[in-house]
Amino acid sequence: MDPQVKTDDRRALLDVKLTELVLFAKQLCPSAVVEGSAIQYEDEDGRVEMFPPPVLSEADEDRVEMALAARAAEIFADTGLYIVCAVLDPAAR
Repeated sequence: MDPQVKTDDRRALLDVKLTELVLFAKQLCPSAVVEGSAIQYEDEDGRVEMFPPPVLSEADEDRVEMALAARAAEIFADTGLYIVCAVLDPAAR
């Protein structure tokens, strides 16, 4: 098999899974700003960063972060794609 085809297939899968995670994050917190990136750092395949509104409680932030991490873990188990998810302080944006 042509290595470029394999790379293209993996990139297409990464795009699909990043979109899936971004949409999932928006479901969890519709008022959050959510950004997905396929830029690779070290062993990461991509990342999703969520900036929740300041009014979101710490407990809700934790709930959202754990749900995102669980979905990212499922994707890793199914595809081998390592997508880091983080819930960040909106002031850091």
